[in-house]
Amino acid sequence: MSKGKVSIASVFKTIIWPRKKLLFVGLILIVISRVASLVLPGASKYLMDDVIVNKDYDALYNIIFWVAGAILIQAITSFLLTRLLSVEAQRLIAQLRVKVQQKVLSLPINFFDNSKSGELVSRIMSDVEGVRNLVGTGLVQLVGGTITAVISLFLLIKISPMMTAYVLIPVAVFGFIAMKAFGYIRPIFRERGKINAEVTGRLTETLNGVRVVKGFNAEKQEIKAFESGVNKLYNNVKTSLTSTAIVTSSATFLLGLASVGIMGIGGFMIIEGDLTFGDFLAFTLYLGFMIAPIVQMSNIGSQLTEGFAGLDRTEEIMNMDSEHDAANRVNELKNMNGDIKFENVSFAYEDNKEVLKNIQIDAPQGSVTALVGSSGSGKSTIASLVSSFLTPDSGKITIDGHDLADVTLASFRKQLGVVLQDDFLFEGTIRENIIFPRPNATEEAIQEAVKIAYVNEFTDRFELGLETIIGERGVKLSGGQRQRIAIARAVLANPKILILDEATSNLDTESEALIQESLSTLMKGRTTFVIAHRLSTIRKADQILVIEEGEILEKGNHEELINLKGRYHELFTYQARI
Repeated sequence: MSKGKVSIASVFKTIIWPRKKLLFVGLILIVISRVASLVLPGASKYLMDDVIVNKDYDALYNIIFWVAGAILIQAITSFLLTRLLSVEAQRLIAQLRVKVQQKVLSLPINFFDNSKSGELVSRIMSDVEGVRNLVGTGLVQLVGGTITAVISLFLLIKISPMMTAYVLIPVAVFGFIAMKAFGYIRPIFRERGKINAEVTGRLTETLNGVRVVKGFNAEKQEIKAFESGVNKLYNNVKTSLTSTAIVTSSATFLLGLASVGIMGIGGFMIIEGDLTFGDFLAFTLYLGFMIAPIVQMSNIGSQLTEGFAGLDRTEEIMNMDSEHDAANRVNELKNMNGDIKFENVSFAYEDNKEVLKNIQIDAPQGSVTALVGSSGSGKSTIASLVSSFLTPDSGKITIDGHDLADVTLASFRKQLGVVLQDDFLFEGTIRENIIFPRPNATEEAIQEAVKIAYVNEFTDRFELGLETIIGERGVKLSGGQRQRIAIARAVLANPKILILDEATSNLDTESEALIQESLSTLMKGRTTFVIAHRLSTIRKADQILVIEEGEILEKGNHEELINLKGRYHELFTYQARI
């Protein structure tokens, strides 16, 4: 993962250059606007030195006409600038958000295991917003301001080289201070994005787990945790504001100092007859046109610095290795049968802490393999390896004789169905959750899935049936109802490989009996891996693997393992007594 800064060259190549025509139009508009703004100082000099002195009314009317026209041009170009560049900036932000979200979804499961969902939301939604200052009016104003300052400088030199030389000294000092300040601020903005993501992540967790928070009367500690994060964010903002204030204050002081000097030098030159009052007025106005962009550039510079800091964090995400990036994943499965084999598979989440050790499993097409054992023995890890969420550290897993590590994930996972113990339901209707794997499924297929999973047993009692809104994560439904929807979803997906992780754990006895029957129908012809604590639900499995401390302790069907009178017999008789 790259932790370096995003270079100006890469931003120019990927963001600015593809929009060169639009930015060029924006640049022309801002040059027209700035040139129009220079009409007023020139007209003021002419007004003072010629029109008023000669009492020339025709010239006065001409001046009023030209100045009014210049103001109208400024207003029109300002509108067009905002319409063209600000809208394009928002379009770019939308495109970047889609790209970052696409990248995040392509990352491996272990990335999500180590990241908060709220933090990722912040990375996707907030970090890219700074580009509006690169493509929007910010960058063009920076360039346009530079052009205006240079033109004004030449006009100032033409009026009085001595006064111009005096002005350039504080301007140069200000430029040096600003450059140093922006270099200091960029890491602060970068850190702000990180803190903001952390605070958002914790807040999201708190809101998602509000029932647990209230159930344990833990509101105060959550408020304290959030307050701590907000204060950390406040301190970061305070530091950046202090740096920005130094830039602004130095601009006020140094440029004010220049104005005082100009007043003294200009007054002396007028008294001596070396400068007319019109020249002095024009010089003062042109000076304002030179200084205003410089002060504005300090604000734009701060915005651009914030934009680059956000892009730094976005670049971190974009440079991560996608789970699809593996060069060896080129084998696309056309017609999958579902023969799965584990050959001496070992896996560890942390170095030197193996969770699985030399696992050997042969799960032929259409067979049911049950995994039982103590919590933490490695059952869910095996299921994750079958699902290709994880990759073995050693050994290999094959599907129809092909190494799963070489198979394209899309071609494998479209034949995969998963029902978890705490299966995730999306906010929306029951129907929307069932058709999630097949949005274009026919009504007949949907109704069949509903019947097999006995979803209609409770939806028939709902006024809106399958169109009932279930709330976030299915909060309006019971655990058993949520589980049946998850099973209906798997039925509709019609996979060749099925993973059932405690699929009946949230069901009452009556519902479990119904679901067991529907699962039997679902598992026919499919290679199925079942993780179950209720051993009564796996008596008909083709093979049962007893996993303990990452190793297969016992293997066989129900009768064989009962007769073995080992660990499975011990677990089964214990549950039977309960």
